[in-house]
Amino acid sequence: MRATLRWISELPGTLRGIGLILLAGMLGTAMMVLVRLLGADLHPFEINFFRTVFSLLILAPVVLRHGLRHLRTPRLGLHALRGLINGCAQLSLFMALVMIPLAQISALSFTAPLFTTVTAVIVLGEVIRVRRITALAVGFAGTWLILRPGVVAVELGSLLALLGSLGRNVTMILIKILSRTDSAISITFYGTLFISPIALIAAIPFWQTPTLVELGWLVAIAVLATLVHLCFNQAIKEADLTVLLPFNFAGLIWAAITGYLVFAEMPTIWTWVGGAIIFISGTYLVIRESRLSGAPGAAPSAGA
Repeated sequence: MRATLRWISELPGTLRGIGLILLAGMLGTAMMVLVRLLGADLHPFEINFFRTVFSLLILAPVVLRHGLRHLRTPRLGLHALRGLINGCAQLSLFMALVMIPLAQISALSFTAPLFTTVTAVIVLGEVIRVRRITALAVGFAGTWLILRPGVVAVELGSLLALLGSLGRNVTMILIKILSRTDSAISITFYGTLFISPIALIAAIPFWQTPTLVELGWLVAIAVLATLVHLCFNQAIKEADLTVLLPFNFAGLIWAAITGYLVFAEMPTIWTWVGGAIIFISGTYLVIRESRLSGAPGAAPSAGA
């Protein structure tokens, strides 16, 4: 094990970053599979509740190690608003996971940068010009190809996936505002803390006491979700965003392969074409934003 870790540490940062992005895609897909499998016995809202609670328990040692002083905040109300919006977004995404193919959810998740750009214009008053407007139009055209409203019936699961993506990206704007005064630890902790009561209220009507085996899988879902975030964050530290983003498309490939092998799901050609279009336009928006702001930015997550 030590030899392996030493070998990894000696690799160029770019290779480590690429490896972490690919690993994040696989871990995110594994988490989606577990949610889908557990969804046969437990309601998605209950799964989401346990994922939130166990994630909070995972965060607790980190908070204690850094000290409670990092939790001081002058913007508790904004944290609560973020928790409310993000809580509803998670409920939408977990419902979508048991309703539509994994590859379709992965493809629709690429709309994240599109919604982030639109929300930044509306909430923060950011100015966008012809290039980003064109990228937005192309990205939403890719979304139309996946949904094809007027050609086929639009599935509720697809709408929930889009709603979840929109909600999560509103919270990204709120994080951008909170980061001006609050530490990363407080933003992460309060975000999870305020989601918990929302997740509990949603889960109560569908409550079914999980077995010990199911509890084990619920812990695994929380661990996988935490690892996905850690991998993305570390990848962005290791390598340039412009190098990493193309490999984020692997998330759709993992989802398509796993969906076929585990659930016999065959993605349509429209999912592939629409997902590629959304991904390319979203990647352009993220890179463009990072260059304009001079910040490294964040890769869009393909997982739930």
